[in-house]
Amino acid sequence: MKQLLICALMVVYGYAQPEKVVFDTDCAYFNDDGAALVMLLQRPEQVEIQGLTIVPGNFWPVPGAEYMSHILKLMHRDIPIYFGAQAPLLHTRAMTKKETGIKYLGAFGTDPPNHSGPVKAIDFLIETIEKSPGKITVLELGPMTNLAIALRLRPDLASKIGRLVFMGGAMHGQEFNFWFDPEAAQIVLRSSIAKKVMFGLDICERQRIDKAHSDQITARTPIGDLYREDRKRNPSPYVWDAMAAAYLIDTGFVTKRETDYLDVDSTFGKNYGAVIPLDRSLAPDATPVEVMMDLDFERFFALYKSLIH
Repeated sequence: MKQLLICALMVVYGYAQPEKVVFDTDCAYFNDDGAALVMLLQRPEQVEIQGLTIVPGNFWPVPGAEYMSHILKLMHRDIPIYFGAQAPLLHTRAMTKKETGIKYLGAFGTDPPNHSGPVKAIDFLIETIEKSPGKITVLELGPMTNLAIALRLRPDLASKIGRLVFMGGAMHGQEFNFWFDPEAAQIVLRSSIAKKVMFGLDICERQRIDKAHSDQITARTPIGDLYREDRKRNPSPYVWDAMAAAYLIDTGFVTKRETDYLDVDSTFGKNYGAVIPLDRSLAPDATPVEVMMDLDFERFFALYKSLIH
């Protein structure tokens, strides 16, 4: 009976098969990457996560992977985790000592580990996209290093990606994911991926989850407990990555969007990683980016609350 109900709902909402997703993450605390993972795992009829690929950003890969593995165990899900790039393409911790454009350093605030395990994320990305051309969504929740390397190794891969949904960048100012690896973001934005959907700071920082909203999440479960523990660290967070994940479940909470050809400032200095207009003569095959600009926060939060349990 339950399976029949699920099938009926799938017909009503217009999705016959779950969307195949590669979850590329820099593994931040729960309200960010963790919540995004939980939300998608709660909707297996809509989203089928093929694997988690780890990239440095908020954390270095080892502690990040451990955190995501903990969430998978709490939810009794067996999904493979693959280590990818060990560092940005060019950006280094030493360079941050001369920068003035951004305060939060993420993984650059600590020494990187010597090694994090076999690097298989790039191969996994390529093989997964090759097996299902046009049907894979890359959900990019961290710096774009893994995807950029895959596109450099296999430029033809861009035409085989169904869509890219990413949290990163800002139409005005700088954002951490792009700042951490601007060269990677530039490669991806200049690519010919058919559909690029951007959740930048413009939409992600419209509203925090304040105490009144946070108090509505009351589930006494391991995930609910993890959420409340995270609120002790950050009582009123933004939910950057969770918005990008929510878009795979319900696009209707977005109320304003723009479409532009975008590039990234890769000149080292105070604007390193900032979004700029694309000079299309530099990348004539580049596709435009659909930039999410505003949202119905209450609709988003209702979905968020229903899935964090």
